[in-house]
Amino acid sequence: MVAPSRYPRKALSRKRSEKTRSIEFPGCYPVRLRRDEIEGHEGRFEYWEADTETAWTLREPTSLYHERPSQRLARLTERIAAFRGSPIETFGSPDVLVRDANGERHRIMQADQMVYLHPERDQPEGASVEVGEDVLPNVVLEADLTTDVRRGKLWLYESWGFPEVWVEVPKRRLPSSPRGRPSGLTIYLLGSDGYGEATASLAFPGWTAAEIHSALNEDVMSLMTIEALRRVGRALGEREGTTPEDDPVLGAERREGHAAGIREGRSAGRLEVLSELLHNLLSAKGIQISSRLGAKAEALTAVPLDAVMAAASECHDEADFLRRADALLQR
Repeated sequence: MVAPSRYPRKALSRKRSEKTRSIEFPGCYPVRLRRDEIEGHEGRFEYWEADTETAWTLREPTSLYHERPSQRLARLTERIAAFRGSPIETFGSPDVLVRDANGERHRIMQADQMVYLHPERDQPEGASVEVGEDVLPNVVLEADLTTDVRRGKLWLYESWGFPEVWVEVPKRRLPSSPRGRPSGLTIYLLGSDGYGEATASLAFPGWTAAEIHSALNEDVMSLMTIEALRRVGRALGEREGTTPEDDPVLGAERREGHAAGIREGRSAGRLEVLSELLHNLLSAKGIQISSRLGAKAEALTAVPLDAVMAAASECHDEADFLRRADALLQR
């Protein structure tokens, strides 16, 4: 899958053959984890391989700063899904599993967030994403707070065929965060020659790296972000033939608002007609009209029109009409 020309890809600086020489996991330390222990292991790690029975675990405990981008992305994609009119699913950090020729676990890696644009047909059926068996997620997010996925995990994603990976370096940092690496989000798209950097997502058309980075780091969702989510959701909907009306929540709200608008429109039209009829009839009788009549007319829109016209025909002056009108409203 090649990125569109308007979002040019920049080839990675090292060739794939050079990257296979070593896989590094900065910010992690190795822990012995035997093959017979891995199935029941509940702790988090970045990567595990059967050849050495080693798991690479984060040196720093998981912090709010690390978890925030992945949780925020889940909420952002919910908004995009509503504007598109069909669900988008995020799965957090399930295992990415590679089996050997005998069907045994060979490599396991854990992402920070996975996004499936069409969960109804594409999401994995088991507890992990099995490379070569399951449909891979449309987007994987990695948050580099104390790590650098470019030196290990990114190459593995590339070799396994993951179509799009986002690497987020959060604005909020820790004392142990690598120095000299500016905050920002980098989009890697898979092409015939491996990953290349792009300025915007292919999975979420038109959503730029700068917009995504800003949205992941906001304390309160800005109008700029909301407009970007709306734009991307509508673009997805146009491509797939869905609209916000197809979303069960947003669609219901819009239908209710539309019905309320019709009711308000009918009420406003009825008031205009009633006011004009009363003005014409009372003026024809030589009755002077004040602002009190206008205020009363709005309430009289709930009264049958023939009863209001009868009161106007029988009254002697405006005060008499207003008394008759009060009597009608009290019925």
